Amino acid sequence: MSAPIGAIVAGGGAVRFGGAPKGLQRVGGIRIIDRVAAALSAVTSELVVVSNAPDANQWIAGVRAFGDVRPERGSLVGIHTALSCARGDVLVVAWDMPFVSTELLALICGRRGAAAAVIPESPSGHEPFCALYTTACLPIIEAALDAGDLRLSRVLARLPSIETISMSEIGAIGDPATLLFNVNTPDDLARAEAIAGGN
Repeated sequence: MSAPIGAIVAGGGAVRFGGAPKGLQRVGGIRIIDRVAAALSAVTSELVVVSNAPDANQWIAGVRAFGDVRPERGSLVGIHTALSCARGDVLVVAWDMPFVSTELLALICGRRGAAAAVIPESPSGHEPFCALYTTACLPIIEAALDAGDLRLSRVLARLPSIETISMSEIGAIGDPATLLFNVNTPDDLARAEAIAGGN
């Protein structure tokens, strides 16, 4: 089975972050997007960035950026764009997750089998923006978008099968709350900096 495409999804208006580009902030001296790219590069065949930002092609040298292929707004559109542009299975990671590790992503890829998607559990439930989606998901996502139903949780419930990676499994390689941590606010960025510094 060939390696999936790695898609770094930079979506949303970052309202809680004052509109600043979250993934371009630094944690431990390294941009979050670069941390995500390094983890993804080890387990994927190619990297792409999904973003509507006009300068997205310049964020990571040699990595192509794709704008949303649908006009709707919402997190589901980012996954749809990743699948549409990859033309194959895609490992999606949000650009604001500074502690995603190669080990976690390898665990997700290693569970790819007959399931339509492989999604890890975080303390708040399924984490759809650190997950593997197969091409079987694309028509279901498109049908939901056509129907105007942008709720990601509803789409996940319609997938024919999901392979869930439990927090106890993730715990064997690290703290799930840290590995799946995302930076949504300035306070989150300060917390990430403290984690990176070992505090």
